[in-house]
Amino acid sequence: MSLRITCPTCGPRSAEEWIHGEMFDVPDSITNTDEWDVDRGFFHNNPEGLVQEAWFHLYGCRRWVVITRDTRTDEILS
Repeated sequence: MSLRITCPTCGPRSAEEWIHGEMFDVPDSITNTDEWDVDRGFFHNNPEGLVQEAWFHLYGCRRWVVITRDTRTDEILS
């Protein structure tokens, strides 16, 4: 069964219609914008469990949706 994301505009849609990424927390100690971008782009947490993600409905209404997903089960909690 495919992961389905509920779009507030289009309703439930297959994950293949979306692009997504984890919303990262960059340490406050990084103040240089170049270092900030490198940390955000390459140092992923990849946690097991609940992760907050931003999903972009690329093949639909082209809007962003923020969800909380359990990476162990792919269950979407919000």
